[in-house]
Amino acid sequence: MDDEKRKMLRTLGYVSTIGLAMGISVGLGALIGRYLDTRFKTGPWFFFIFLGFGIVAAFKNLHIMYKKTKDL
Repeated sequence: MDDEKRKMLRTLGYVSTIGLAMGISVGLGALIGRYLDTRFKTGPWFFFIFLGFGIVAAFKNLHIMYKKTKDL
């Protein structure tokens, strides 16, 4: 396999994981927030706080993956 094809397959591998990484980050933040809300009976406050953390983490992961594919 030549180098150009190998580079393309590596880039495709990174790009194919973007949706999964973003979904897991946001979902995990929402689950942690919901758990803390039920444990401390605080209403939706922890849910929204940790959902925001999940969204920020998702975009940070997106930026990191973009830099990796740019360097390939």
